Amino acid sequence: MKLLKTLLLNFLLIGVIIYIIVWLASSLLSGYTRHGQSLTLPNLKGLKIEDAESVLRQKHLRYIITDTVFFENMPKLSVVEQNPIPNSKVKEGRIIYLSINSDAIAMVEMPNLMNGSTLRYAETVLNGLGLKVGEVTYKPDIAQNAILDQLWRGQSIQPNTKIPKGASIDLVVGDGSGGALVPMPNLMGLTLLDATNVLQASLLQLGNVLYEGPIKDSTRAIIKRQNPPFTEGSNLRSGEIIDVILTAP
Repeated sequence: MKLLKTLLLNFLLIGVIIYIIVWLASSLLSGYTRHGQSLTLPNLKGLKIEDAESVLRQKHLRYIITDTVFFENMPKLSVVEQNPIPNSKVKEGRIIYLSINSDAIAMVEMPNLMNGSTLRYAETVLNGLGLKVGEVTYKPDIAQNAILDQLWRGQSIQPNTKIPKGASIDLVVGDGSGGALVPMPNLMGLTLLDATNVLQASLLQLGNVLYEGPIKDSTRAIIKRQNPPFTEGSNLRSGEIIDVILTAP
């Protein structure tokens, strides 16, 4: 009888030990499995770097800043791009690669796009310099898709002018409809400013501007000759150029 009790007690102890071992193994395996489980990567774009860091820390993720760019329409030191992309499935401990917006304004020189450049070529040049194509408007001109003017913040911008990287450049492009006939304007006696306004209203362009004789005040100089010369009842095709020669009044 005593032997039977001893055997039962031993079996009971063995059962308890086996249960404990199985329980420990199951817990360790479950913990290891949860540690390696995937999670959804949040969208960090637009967040300040300190906010993005806080989000990643809560997800047990790490990050490395791989690039610094400049966009004038985004907050400084905010996330511009992330790799992997938002909503990707990643493991805990994964390194997330970030591009952030610089807190310093990078400057670039404005290129000359008004030298016969086409719209497609202008887009390539601007993108290569880190600039963006803004609003594209079309104007009657013989040269289809040729760049007629380049503007920044609503004003014409000269080549080699320093502007912030990431700036948007608006383009005025010829629509190829230079076949329309418009009356030739008489520019004789007008100042350069008045002549320019008349030409714009007539869908014509100002060409070479020359001065004859001593000129003390160019704003008061008047047009002495124009080329092509004015002829009553004559027409030009829209987009054509008129050269002018000015003299003192």
